[in-house]
Amino acid sequence: MKPVALITGASSGIGKALARIHAAQGGDLVIIARSEGKLLELKEELSQKHQIAVKVIVKDLTDANAPQEIYDEVQASGISIDFLINNAGFGGVGKFHQRAWEDDLAMINLNIVALSALTRLFLPDMVKRNAGKILNVSSTASLVPGPLQAVYYATKAYVTSFSNAIAQELHDTKVTVTNLMPGATATGFGEISGMDKTALFDETADADQVALDAYSGMINGKLDVITGLKTSQKIMLKMAPFVPKKLILKQVHSAQKSKE
Repeated sequence: MKPVALITGASSGIGKALARIHAAQGGDLVIIARSEGKLLELKEELSQKHQIAVKVIVKDLTDANAPQEIYDEVQASGISIDFLINNAGFGGVGKFHQRAWEDDLAMINLNIVALSALTRLFLPDMVKRNAGKILNVSSTASLVPGPLQAVYYATKAYVTSFSNAIAQELHDTKVTVTNLMPGATATGFGEISGMDKTALFDETADADQVALDAYSGMINGKLDVITGLKTSQKIMLKMAPFVPKKLILKQVHSAQKSKE
């Protein structure tokens, strides 16, 4: 049986790269995003190149009903999910009190609620089979507070904590949970969030390499995968536990100011 991977946010960036990697391994796919056109293009590419089955589900995961609708559609199709890859997410720059609340609420609904709901829906089936892998895409942003991206950093802190916690809960099963923490990566995220205008995006990691590291980490059941960091960021993360929090806040704040 070919392993089936369900990937959210599969129409671009890391999610698209992960879909290509899984397809190249001979696995079938359920790919999810809002853009039907991009998903259908990816389906045609991968199904023809690798002779695999690709199911397309067009959903806006900021909709509270979307996770249950996805699960129900997958169940109705008779598909068993072996790898759940919660990749979809977005950010946004600005002072919290000045940003549109509806934008930050949508961010919370996608980055936290949808990810948690999909995990809760698909995980019991994995535990029952005593087999399965979950990959949750967090960020190195999860390791420190993020002035000018307060909500985004906080949502990613949730993803890291949540992923690590349930990984331990599953230690006596053959189900694994891997938490991916990439640095700034060359995807559409930077442009959409406005981060492409900040110092943090002066150097970006290659999405294909980040996806390779993530997929390998998931297959090997790693707890955390940190990838795509430039040298200065690696040093900062290692020093963070020993640096006064106010200094870290100032450094992150400065790095996220727009250069325009």
